[in-house]
Amino acid sequence: MSDAFPDAGLLSLVQWLSPAFPTGGYAYSHGLEWAVAQGEVADGAGVEHWLADVLRHGAGRADGILLAHALEPGADMAALTDLARALAPSAERLAETEQQGAAFALATGAVLGVALAPRPLPLAVGQAACTLGLPKAQVITLYLHAFAANLVSCATRFVPLGQNEGQRVLAALHPLIQTIAQEAAMAPLDSITTSAFRADMASMLHETLDVRIFKT
Repeated sequence: MSDAFPDAGLLSLVQWLSPAFPTGGYAYSHGLEWAVAQGEVADGAGVEHWLADVLRHGAGRADGILLAHALEPGADMAALTDLARALAPSAERLAETEQQGAAFALATGAVLGVALAPRPLPLAVGQAACTLGLPKAQVITLYLHAFAANLVSCATRFVPLGQNEGQRVLAALHPLIQTIAQEAAMAPLDSITTSAFRADMASMLHETLDVRIFKT
């Protein structure tokens, strides 16, 4: 049995993507709150199906590709930022990625002792994680896992799901997360497409909910 410890860079990334890191991710549901309120997502199976589509066809894959390119040495972060903003399908989703990204950059900058520019979340993660020397696919896998885990947590509180059911849903998404991360790590930038139309509409319709727990 090996006594080797995890790489220090990996431990840093795990810390940054932890629910305890002050990005405020718990306040954002990515439109899932509207779907639950309308009865479109009502149980664990529904949550798993919704999140699988968001990962495969929506922000999951798109963010993974953006993150992969942000990890490149000499990446044109200004151009990537413009693209990330253009990909946001609604005002709420733009606010979600920019507000979390700004909070992430502020917190990681404080930890690292450097000033990091506020950027959309996948790019903020990329500009910090490029210093860690980790494989792209590993960084993207942990990023997508944190994204899915946050939405499972939202569903656990709001559907509501039992804690065990929420963890079952997250575990069931692991193979898909790994597949998307491997593909995104090698994907050209112009391969970004999104077709999670119901999730995009949910983020727009969420803006008009009379009672909201989440910001998005």
